[in-house]
Amino acid sequence: MFTGIVEELGTVDAVAETGLTVRAARVLEDAKVGDSICVNGVCLTVTSLRDGAFTVDTVPETRRRTNLGDLQPGDRVNLERALRAEDRLGGHVVQGHVEGTGVLEAVEQDGAALLLRFSAPPALLRYIVAKGFVAVDGTSLTVIDRDERGFSVTIIPTTQEWTTLGRRRPGERVNLETDILARYVEQFLRDGALTQAGRPA
Repeated sequence: MFTGIVEELGTVDAVAETGLTVRAARVLEDAKVGDSICVNGVCLTVTSLRDGAFTVDTVPETRRRTNLGDLQPGDRVNLERALRAEDRLGGHVVQGHVEGTGVLEAVEQDGAALLLRFSAPPALLRYIVAKGFVAVDGTSLTVIDRDERGFSVTIIPTTQEWTTLGRRRPGERVNLETDILARYVEQFLRDGALTQAGRPA
């Protein structure tokens, strides 16, 4: 489990059909093979470590559902280690289970902040609400508004500097993870309705 508070920007060192090697510093301070590291919002298992870099495997489902297949050597990626029990939950509950991708549609200066507008598939938008949480490339953000095509967020200067979001350009894909609580509530309500419908009159 993660919080969506990005710890550092890593740099893609190598890309293979089955995985990635990423150069990093902070997330490697206590890393060992088998640990989970969130890369652009995707929970991945460290398969090997070498000085200043770690390697992870990416299965076909991961490449289909996320933007990791778009990465090239030299690209920057958001990195976060798994949450420890004693840590503060500074963002929101992020599983690292990306549901799909959205597209950055527009970037607008809003004082010192940036206003970002994303399009997203209807299947994801149903779980995105104004003032709710969304993880974009693994970054915990508050939704400003939402309509039938997409949603908007704002990012402060620190987020612009410490994550990939300040470097994103319109047309680029981003990984999206919606609030797991909303998805559970919907399933419970749906299953409850089905149970009621199946009872004899």
